[in-house]
Amino acid sequence: MSETLQEKISRVTLEVVEIENYNPDWNKSFEEEKEHLLKCLSEDIIKRIEHFGSTAIPGMPAKPIIDMLVEVTSLDSTKKIVAPILEAQGYDYFWRPTLGDDVPPFYCWFIKRDKNGKRTHHIHMVEKDFEHWDRLYFRDYLIENPKRAKEYAELKYCLSKKFVNNRVAYTKEKTDFILKVTEEAKKYYMNK
Repeated sequence: MSETLQEKISRVTLEVVEIENYNPDWNKSFEEEKEHLLKCLSEDIIKRIEHFGSTAIPGMPAKPIIDMLVEVTSLDSTKKIVAPILEAQGYDYFWRPTLGDDVPPFYCWFIKRDKNGKRTHHIHMVEKDFEHWDRLYFRDYLIENPKRAKEYAELKYCLSKKFVNNRVAYTKEKTDFILKVTEEAKKYYMNK
């Protein structure tokens, strides 16, 4: 019997939040997965692929899960063509709302795991004008601003202790900081 969507959501949200010190191998893991995606998926659908999130920021502690932002030409094609290919390879697939519960815009999200079932990658597939691309401002700004990066690292450690068994709350509690710093970053780069 196959897993229902609710069972799948319950399974993936119950996993523990563990923060580790920065690992320079995270970039290698990103590059390997990028190469894999480019080999197994059509270049008619897959365009640019970026490493974002804490594992993309040198020195930043993080959950050891590589966040990848993948530009796709069509979310409909991604659901119909890409999702079945990656699910057949063992990835978890979700048609996921950007914010909150069932609040558009939606996008394709995949979880890749290692042979022991531990998450290794979160793959966010979005079209070129999707708001997720603003996350690159956040990444680049923290790389250039050690003070802000330190504040974020401290927040992550604090929240990971407070919400060790609540992945959703951990993520939600970081949101205000991320949005505030992203706006700072956009202003900074637009005035540069």
